[in-house]
Amino acid sequence: MNWTDRRRRFRAVLAGDRCVHPGSVFDPLSARIAEDIGFEVGMFAGSTASLTVLGAPDLIVITLSEFAAQALRINRAGNLPLLVDADHGYGNALNVKRTVEELETAGVAALTIEDTVLPQPHGAAKPALVSIDEGIGKMKAALSGRQDPGLVVVGRTSALAITSVDDTIARARAYEAAGVDAMFLVGARSRAQIEAVAGAIGIPLILGGAAGDLTDRDWLAAHKVRISLQGHQPIMAAVQAVHDTLKALRDGTPPGKLANIASADLMKRVTRDADYARWTKEFLGVG
Repeated sequence: MNWTDRRRRFRAVLAGDRCVHPGSVFDPLSARIAEDIGFEVGMFAGSTASLTVLGAPDLIVITLSEFAAQALRINRAGNLPLLVDADHGYGNALNVKRTVEELETAGVAALTIEDTVLPQPHGAAKPALVSIDEGIGKMKAALSGRQDPGLVVVGRTSALAITSVDDTIARARAYEAAGVDAMFLVGARSRAQIEAVAGAIGIPLILGGAAGDLTDRDWLAAHKVRISLQGHQPIMAAVQAVHDTLKALRDGTPPGKLANIASADLMKRVTRDADYARWTKEFLGVG
């Protein structure tokens, strides 16, 4: 499939002057809903991948092939530019290169590579970061693995939550010098932190889990933040809906009296029923 246009649109978001919220998606139907509603970009996180594919918590037990396969399923279902969380690249710098190759082939518009020590080592009670030199090596490997120059490679760090603002700036500058297209910051808690990092680098920022003073999109946009995550509530809402529906059925509620069931019209829209009806008539002579 041709992924060029969605990568161009993602780059346009980074090059623009607004801050947008991505739609948190986890499968083809959720991605189509986000696209139909009007989200400019989608976000497929490692945590939602673990939930969707494995039914497991976010402990980096999902594999690259599992993650890439789900990303491809999402991408082939529509045209939403997809930002994915590639965690630590599933290993060292060589693994990062392979990760980029696989995710580029899967059609993602952008991916993040982080400098957290993952998976959690034996005896480690708190999260830690790799050295800046190792982080630089991972960013360079990611860029080396990129074949389509339209693919966006994002450096990601949790230094604001783990070390300090100064360390965050040092890492951001180093990764920018390595050639990444944007920086993804996790753990920001104040405007002063964002101001400091934004003033130290020239590339756009992406925020993960922003709250409090960091929810004003106009302010964020003025400080180089182009994408700000809101969390991953859609998959949690889906889990609750499935739980409540199954429980109601188990408890004896007749199917016709269940609440919050998607209408036939909505199901036809998200499954692209009209397209399949047209193809059935054109290719099978039926209808």
